[in-house]
Amino acid sequence: MTSETTTLPTSEQIRRAPKVLLHDHLDGGLRPATVVDLARESGYEGLPETDPEKLGIWFREAADSGSLERYLETFAHTCAVMQTRDALARVAAECAEDLAADGVVYAEVRYAPEQHLEQGLSLEEVVEAVNEGFREGERRARENGHRIRVGALLTAMRHAARALEIAELANRYRDTGVVGFDIAGAEAGYPPTRHLDAFEYLKRENNHFTIHAGEAFGLPSIWQALQWCGADRLGHGVRIIDDIEVSDDGSVKLGRLASYVRDKRIPLEMCPTSNLQTGAAPSYAEHPIGLLRRLQFRLTVNTDNRLMSGTNMSREFEHLVKTFRYTLDDMQWFTVNAMKSAFIPFDERLAMINDVIKPGYAELRAEWLFRPVSATTAVSSESDTV
Repeated sequence: MTSETTTLPTSEQIRRAPKVLLHDHLDGGLRPATVVDLARESGYEGLPETDPEKLGIWFREAADSGSLERYLETFAHTCAVMQTRDALARVAAECAEDLAADGVVYAEVRYAPEQHLEQGLSLEEVVEAVNEGFREGERRARENGHRIRVGALLTAMRHAARALEIAELANRYRDTGVVGFDIAGAEAGYPPTRHLDAFEYLKRENNHFTIHAGEAFGLPSIWQALQWCGADRLGHGVRIIDDIEVSDDGSVKLGRLASYVRDKRIPLEMCPTSNLQTGAAPSYAEHPIGLLRRLQFRLTVNTDNRLMSGTNMSREFEHLVKTFRYTLDDMQWFTVNAMKSAFIPFDERLAMINDVIKPGYAELRAEWLFRPVSATTAVSSESDTV
């Protein structure tokens, strides 16, 4: 008898598999119906569609432009309806619920507090509303038979000048739901070194941070994020492929930066569908994740913006399974990588891996043992026994 661990997982198995998400934007994951509801409640009249189904299609089509700048424009609508405490708490709760229903057991969800101040909220009130929503979403998920833990990443906009202020905010709330810091926004023209004071502050405070780098901009963005700023993780990082040379005979040569990233086990927050939309990769088959997986980089799989990409973690893995013939073993490898790279304490990461993730995948791998046996199945000979 041969084990069936090498067969491809079904869509249902992918959905039920425990997953870990490190790169997901709160303002990029709203339910279309919620956007419509909140726009009506707040009097926002800028939506291009008021039918939830049509609005969802509009977001996906607008984001599918091949331009990071155009992709980022879609957030004007979601941020516009996230300007009150109730709206922020609702969006955060629904985010946790939706992720849990998709099999995500741990998530770090990021948002920029500075983008939610238009109706008078303070930075602190924004953080507290989102934290309240995440806790409510975790509670609702438990009531529906799902388990999830959500941590917040506070993001500073790289074109603005509030990075140090947001870093200090993240540090103040580090024991009450905020697990780290990030900078985001258009990369070209706004290098991470503009915000060195924020990163130096976080390092002095022994705090964690990730940096969007190597998505729309190339190797210099990654180099600065690591060697000048000291990032713990790289948001996207797909352009590290530019420092890897593949010869006609299949041999591979890593440049100094790519070698450093792999040797130091720096986590890469890969977002395949989003990368196709912004032009960072031409197709799933040509996405750098395939080669980087073979080269054993510390890769993680993520959604980036579920609304704009019309995606979730299960869909991301379905694309990878179909394209690269990944198995449950591969899915577990990506998931353990992500959990190892999370910004919560080591003992809690280890417990998630050993008590939740590995048992979950072991159960899925064992399911073939309990399939109905055909009456015509031949009886194994004694030579087949263990």
